[in-house]
Amino acid sequence: MYDLKDKRALVTGASSGLGAHFAGVLGRAGARVVLAARRQAALDEVAARLAADGIAAETLVMDVTAASAARDAIEQAGAFDIVVNNAGIVRSNPALQQSEEDWDDVIDTNLKGMFIVAQAAANAMQRAGAGGSIVNVASILGLRQAGAVLPYAVSKAGVIQMTKALALEVARYGIRVNALAPGYLATDLNRDFFSSPAGQDMIHRIPQRRLGELGDLEGPLLLLASDASRYMTGSVLVVDGGHLVSSL
Repeated sequence: MYDLKDKRALVTGASSGLGAHFAGVLGRAGARVVLAARRQAALDEVAARLAADGIAAETLVMDVTAASAARDAIEQAGAFDIVVNNAGIVRSNPALQQSEEDWDDVIDTNLKGMFIVAQAAANAMQRAGAGGSIVNVASILGLRQAGAVLPYAVSKAGVIQMTKALALEVARYGIRVNALAPGYLATDLNRDFFSSPAGQDMIHRIPQRRLGELGDLEGPLLLLASDASRYMTGSVLVVDGGHLVSSL
């Protein structure tokens, strides 16, 4: 069902975390993967790990906040069948202490940068005439609030609205645009917090009573990337263990 053989896929923010994981998921499904991020050395490390798993991956140095250079990089790379628009950052501070610099960094990367990539990829897909799938990585924080991450939440809410607006305009070209909105995932960066009393309280508020794992995103990603979702566009696929529907 999720055969991506002969599909060419771009993954941004692919030098670590979700992006590196998503690249492996697409590669194992048969896609020819292109890894994009700012640092060549980090991309080479991910490509080497994928090669050890039997997945050949190209690399593309690209900073999504450098709009002109990012557009040129995508233009020169050629058309993609799949784009996983994943590059993003977070700055954690109480709202009244957020700096203008932090606000600009987060919005420029998570929202403006995501639009730049989506627009450039959609233009290339339109010219190629074969359609394609763009998957924008959002978050449940684009749909609900949490403290100390105001710019991040605003950026992800913008990603969700951008996904819907772009989907409307490019559907006529056979291009689908959907968003994947993960909930809280277990990572090396947050394990200490979620082991604390406050973290355990948060987990208790998730109806499934657990954090998500990277593997929980694989099926949803492949659904949106593949032709299995050929009649889906402008959708927001939430993967959060029921967190958004938890009671107040």
